Amino acid sequence: MAEPAISFIIPAHNEQCLLGSTLDALLASAEAVGRPFEVIVVNDASTDHTGQIAKEHGACVVPVELRHIAAVRNAGAQQAVGETLIFVDADTVVPQATLRAALEAIDEGAVGGGAAVAFDQRLPIAMRLCITLFMLVYRLGGWATGCFVFVRRDAFEAVGGFDEQYFVAEEWFLSRALKRHGRFVVVGEPVITSARKVQKYSSWRLIWTLLRLLLKGPRAMRQRAGLEIWYGPQHRGTPRRAPRSL
Repeated sequence: MAEPAISFIIPAHNEQCLLGSTLDALLASAEAVGRPFEVIVVNDASTDHTGQIAKEHGACVVPVELRHIAAVRNAGAQQAVGETLIFVDADTVVPQATLRAALEAIDEGAVGGGAAVAFDQRLPIAMRLCITLFMLVYRLGGWATGCFVFVRRDAFEAVGGFDEQYFVAEEWFLSRALKRHGRFVVVGEPVITSARKVQKYSSWRLIWTLLRLLLKGPRAMRQRAGLEIWYGPQHRGTPRRAPRSL
């Protein structure tokens, strides 16, 4: 069997509801692209069937007890053997066109990048406006969102991986570091991610959390307190639907 050219790394905490469909879509896209690959699920302190589902889909399961997303992503990268690392959230579908665009960017010399994002359900209007502004800022900055990040292994190692000082926004800090290292590309083809956080928390709770992080800056990102949206109990999830625009 050929050495994997691509390592897909999926951090997962209690993701039994959505992980299976994420892996089904990822395997279909990867097989269509036709390059050797591996899938690594970093099973972070799950108390459900996350690990079993990952194994049933042929993924390599790396068990950790970290509850720190940057450290979990780095733990997966340490086990990976591919020259291209692709970090995918457990609730995010990667269409074939998006994967092809990311790999073409790497082939053309990019050190890494991200993708546009669509949601699997329509968002409430207040949250839609907030997310639209958030995405605009990220798009203008040319930064990757956390649900999909691709990077050349040598560039990832050169910048020290994800910065483990931070419990959130680790993709922003990595994007910024990689931009100093080489060309960073955000492809226009989207990934499709879950809107489940909006179902669990009110739009205003989400907006207030984002505003608090914006006002307090990196200091607030260096502690887990106040970050329940990311580190609280996982929502049970809902069946995926066709992607919806913001």
